[in-house]
Amino acid sequence: MFFSRNNKANLKLPNLVQLVQKLAHVHNNLVCCCAFHSDLFKQTNDHLFFSETVVPFLSRPALPALLLPSGLHLFSSNAICQSDFFKPNAIRSIVINRCFVLFVQPALLEALHMAVLQGKGSEVSKVLQGPLNYLDQSLSKGNMPYLTGVQYQNLLFSCCILYFPSVKSWFDRVAAMHSCQSAAQKVLQGKGLQGMKSYMQRQPAPRSSHCRDTQPCNSNPAEGERAVSEEEMEAAVLTWSKDLNAGPLAADRQHPILPQEGKRNILVTSALPYVNNVPHLGNIIGCVLSADVFSRYGRLRGWNLLFVCGTDEYGTATENKAREEGLTPQQICDKYHAVHSSIYKWFQIDFDFFGRTTTEKQTEIAQNIFWRLHEHGFLVEDTVEQLRCENCQRFLADRFVEGTCPHCSYPEARGDQCDKCGRLINAVELREPQCKVCRQTPVIRSSKHLFLDLPKLENQLEQWLEKSTSTGDWTVNAKQITRSWLRDGLKPRCITRDLQWGTPVPHPDFKEKVFYVWFDAPIGYLSITANYTDKWEKWWKNPQQVELYNFMAKDNVPFHSVVFPCSLLGAQDNYTLVSHLVATEYLNYEDTKFSKSRGVGVFGDMAKDTGIPSDVWRFYLLYVRPEGQDSAFSWADMALKNNSELLNNLGNFINRAGMFVTKFFEGCVPAMELQQEDKKLLAVVGWELQQYIQLMDKVKIRDALKHILNISRHGNQYIQVNEPWKKIKGGDTERQRAGTVTGVSVNIACLLSVMLFPYMPSVSHTIRDQLNAPQSCINTMLQGSGSFVCTLRAGHRIGTVSPLFQKLEVDQIEALKKRFGGQQLRALPALSLPLCQLLLLLLEVAAVNGVDPEKAKQLAQAVAEQGDKVRALKAQKAEKAVITAEVAKLLDLKKQLAAAEGKSPEPAPQKSKKK
Repeated sequence: MFFSRNNKANLKLPNLVQLVQKLAHVHNNLVCCCAFHSDLFKQTNDHLFFSETVVPFLSRPALPALLLPSGLHLFSSNAICQSDFFKPNAIRSIVINRCFVLFVQPALLEALHMAVLQGKGSEVSKVLQGPLNYLDQSLSKGNMPYLTGVQYQNLLFSCCILYFPSVKSWFDRVAAMHSCQSAAQKVLQGKGLQGMKSYMQRQPAPRSSHCRDTQPCNSNPAEGERAVSEEEMEAAVLTWSKDLNAGPLAADRQHPILPQEGKRNILVTSALPYVNNVPHLGNIIGCVLSADVFSRYGRLRGWNLLFVCGTDEYGTATENKAREEGLTPQQICDKYHAVHSSIYKWFQIDFDFFGRTTTEKQTEIAQNIFWRLHEHGFLVEDTVEQLRCENCQRFLADRFVEGTCPHCSYPEARGDQCDKCGRLINAVELREPQCKVCRQTPVIRSSKHLFLDLPKLENQLEQWLEKSTSTGDWTVNAKQITRSWLRDGLKPRCITRDLQWGTPVPHPDFKEKVFYVWFDAPIGYLSITANYTDKWEKWWKNPQQVELYNFMAKDNVPFHSVVFPCSLLGAQDNYTLVSHLVATEYLNYEDTKFSKSRGVGVFGDMAKDTGIPSDVWRFYLLYVRPEGQDSAFSWADMALKNNSELLNNLGNFINRAGMFVTKFFEGCVPAMELQQEDKKLLAVVGWELQQYIQLMDKVKIRDALKHILNISRHGNQYIQVNEPWKKIKGGDTERQRAGTVTGVSVNIACLLSVMLFPYMPSVSHTIRDQLNAPQSCINTMLQGSGSFVCTLRAGHRIGTVSPLFQKLEVDQIEALKKRFGGQQLRALPALSLPLCQLLLLLLEVAAVNGVDPEKAKQLAQAVAEQGDKVRALKAQKAEKAVITAEVAKLLDLKKQLAAAEGKSPEPAPQKSKKK
């Protein structure tokens, strides 16, 4: 039986409630449903049971179905709950409020995520202890034998009718039911929590609750109806009546852009993309798109801002790509620089200058910094061991060797850094190294190199970091990664390589070498700026006037927060160092990684061919931007967000507002006489605008987007409540009211066009064209503290209004999903899993799967002894049945050992059949 979002079900049921609750994954939302089976539910005495019934005029069973005494059937849960069967004196209920639901449900999601994906079964008890205690205490007070609730989006405990004498005993009883066990076995297939893994990988990781141990948190007022004071309303009306600002438009840039006295001068860079490949969606959101949104926003704010980027073109990766395609390194750079430029142009990335590192300026500036480091004693010589591939006949750059991390045993660590633990690695430290080109095992050879003496610069670095991280907007992961490097102690870092394609080392003793890419590449920011303007030093040697924002993915952090700053500090030439380091986590593709070779995922040159506008791509990537944790691109979710947020919410409101002006008022904005309700809306919209500005100022791009969508939701509700299409047909008073609602709405649409500009520039421009909005509205709305001003005054004539977005159809999305799924695409059946079984598993994990060192020690010994016994039996060629029985004991001991260590037991390896 499915309950709609606003259903309330309060039913009197017998003590032994036999209920199987399923979770269904529909458009990436978790929707709760109750499954009632015909052999479990019957109608007796005064107790009402829903049953699956074959109704005479239907060809298949209907659920729910209720046969009334009159002979009529009810199929709607709303109709059933509101029928005369539910008399007040027959109903005992408890309404569990939203705060309680929000208190318990996140704990369940977090526990599932920890147990299934992170293998932290021993920590589940910490997450569930507080919420379950609170639940048990709440249910034990007074007459509270029944638990009911209201469904809220994505809440697992919604629309439930459960009997709870105690949490544990209830789950024990329900989980013992045959139907529950059958459903769980079908989905879990005997794998326990690990059976949930493929499903959980598709879900965003839950956020930890900070107030879970005591009482449920108060819900955020911003999420619901916000109280507005009289003072706020009057202030909003005063702001509304202000005139538009005059002055130069944010889009009118005069090049070259240089720092100005009395202005906030901001220099924005995004990590230079490698020229040897095509960027995928994760690359795009991780650097250039995020930087573009902030740059567009900064210009709207009136900041004096320069946004530079370019392709990173030196190194072994380029040499290899050139060899693969039968081109010279320079030709490959020229080819892929054009590819990158084209992709970013289609995504509307508005660089002030997009350059490259294979330039004379790069050589000049990099060699200058090198000599200054040398003169100040920050370079040291040493003979190092390197990995050389004899098959390829060359030394292997760090990124072209893979192996097992010596620190955490991650099997796909690179030669410079482990993506899992984040630790620095020297390639020769890798266990079982392989050449990424030919997969041969490299050998170790000695070579003399130059090192940046990081330990000697450590004190200067720490002093600068203390100031920059405390005053600037560094993301949490950027701070954590940087601290981990300092905590481990800095070591000299090699800055030269035995390669041919790179910036030459000018020292005569190292003339056969080039600079290591991670010494050389960040200097590309300087050389690219120098190719933009010969006055580049006004940006890069001006720390008193310039704020530097670096945008990147988290794997680039150490080189921008430690290596590059140390290079500039050691050069002692008054260089501008990063003020705000903004790093994203990783964006995955569905439940796997992007892979060009396997055809998995959408790459930049493919997005255009999907037929989906670049603004929609921008919107969705920014909506799921991995700000605090890894996130995933999902076709189903993209369609959902397009159809619900863009089409039905944002586009619907803006289109209705414009159409009312055209249809009811001949294309001219009507006169507006504000009433209390209008003033309240102005205050609410103004507050949302302030939240947007505060978040964007702090580079919280994803969170700020939600406030744009909130405003359009307020607008839709405002229109729906006031019904101008009806009032326009009434008398003068009602017509005036219709005019006010229309005028206010169309002005909110104008505000939204400005707020949308950083996210969806083409849509923003289209809205302003349709509204014939004055260009000065861009300046007025966001400059200073931000103001919601009446920009479209009475009498203003708007242009032609038309829909902004198109629906993404299911068949279209399925075709795209199949097209970009590569070999990894596999059908995922709809999830049908009893909630009680999930919670029971978690409770068991919490109760018995804790780490027990002493028991683990004993079991480890038992495993060793049993292993010896099995090997001895095999050596003696004992009977197969005897060996099989002893092997089963060994496997069971290993499972117990894994449980005692708090780990998920590894599945037994499957032997392939001999052919």
